[in-house]
Amino acid sequence: MKKISFVILTLFYSILFAQTDRTELLKEISVKIKENYINENVLKSIDSLFQSEIKSKNFNALNEKEFTEDLTRKLRFVAKDKHFFIKYLENYTSQKSINDTEQQRLDNYHNSLENFGFEKVERLKGNIGYINYKGFAEKKSSQKSLEAVMNFVSNTNSLIFDLRENGGGDNNMLILFCSYFFKDKSNLYQTYFRNSGKTVNNRTKSKVKGEKYLNKNIYFLTSEKTFSAGEALAYFLQERKIAKVVGEKTGGAANPVDHFFIQNKYILLVPTGKITSTFSGKNWEHVGVIPDETVKTENALKVAYSLALKETLKNKIKTEISETEMQNLITKLEE
Repeated sequence: MKKISFVILTLFYSILFAQTDRTELLKEISVKIKENYINENVLKSIDSLFQSEIKSKNFNALNEKEFTEDLTRKLRFVAKDKHFFIKYLENYTSQKSINDTEQQRLDNYHNSLENFGFEKVERLKGNIGYINYKGFAEKKSSQKSLEAVMNFVSNTNSLIFDLRENGGGDNNMLILFCSYFFKDKSNLYQTYFRNSGKTVNNRTKSKVKGEKYLNKNIYFLTSEKTFSAGEALAYFLQERKIAKVVGEKTGGAANPVDHFFIQNKYILLVPTGKITSTFSGKNWEHVGVIPDETVKTENALKVAYSLALKETLKNKIKTEISETEMQNLITKLEE
């Protein structure tokens, strides 16, 4: 009987500790959001969510993965902001034990295993360039890959960017990427940060390493998975009539995020800024990037490829294949 009582008592204190631990965790997360989230209009709704969760104690029945997924889903629903994200860091090394230089080295190594987001680069028949790009890695480590890619496609007549699985990433890399499509330095957009009260101007570079891609047809392939910086690349070039968008409406997440470590066990992503295009005075938050040609994502490449070839024929641009061969290729793509 003593052994059974001891087990029951131990179990009781274990449950009690879990409740206290999760309650404090939610309070810490709530404070970070209140201090940093860009949209003050929904802070009351977010606070109500946390108060409800703390009161109900429903989170006590969830494991770490279930808890973080459930909280992420509820935050996104209440705030109508897909950038909110919280993840449990199972094998996290405290930031106190690793410096920024070492952390960046590790991040660069992992990004290099995925070729810094460049999944595939090729020249299609009819001298059309194709770049499958899945994410914006840190600029300093990935700019050489970008330079090589842009040099490879520099002699093509048109260019197709596949962003259908691009989840976004580094803002500085986004600016550098955009710079390849502007002849001169251009003030692309402004970012206002609520937590600091500062507004930052984001400008393209007049000079880049590698060949700029100017005065040629550019097509972006998009899907609902195209997110954040992936959306930005398509949005800024589309609104300036530099490129056309083919595919599905994108995710609609314009607000830039910052990350916060909570209790050395969780990482919390909070949208801390608001982007405003200097061209239109707008952004794609909640709205997404609207395609010029709306098609199912699986058909986007065929449609964009066909459009590029038609422009080649229309402008009587010489390629390695004849006009008849090109027309037959278009017919095949449209079957």
